[in-house]
Amino acid sequence: MSNLKSANGWPASKDQAVIGVKSFQVKGTDRKMRVAEKVAPLLCGFAADFHDLIEPIDEGTFDDWAYAFRDVRGGTALSNHASGTAIDLNATLHPLGKSDTFTPEQVKIIRLLCKKYGLKWGGFFVHRKDEMHFEVTLTPAKAAALVKRLGVNK
Repeated sequence: MSNLKSANGWPASKDQAVIGVKSFQVKGTDRKMRVAEKVAPLLCGFAADFHDLIEPIDEGTFDDWAYAFRDVRGGTALSNHASGTAIDLNATLHPLGKSDTFTPEQVKIIRLLCKKYGLKWGGFFVHRKDEMHFEVTLTPAKAAALVKRLGVNK
């Protein structure tokens, strides 16, 4: 196991296999996301609901991203993408630093979906909005309990 940790405390590594990052299909789309296996049901479940309820993720530009071993943009801590515990959806429609790229109704649904799946939305970041970004902030134990409670699988 890697000794490196991403900003949310999950194991991070340049070697995806070491931290259990694999490719998972997002139900109802042609997209696959490379995320940590332990949180794949949460991130891919969220992405599927986002696709159905907010806006399609598999139309136009391929701008849906997940695992990337890198620091937080403009920072020195490892990004949650480095642990496979964060995804970006429709990044070109919701660029880093932009606000109000979703309608108020979409924001209401995003809030509900984030609560359901135990995620934090970059649209709520204080210093720099990142409305494309969704990340796991739960501990591994709490994430496992939520996956079990939701009855979701990969």
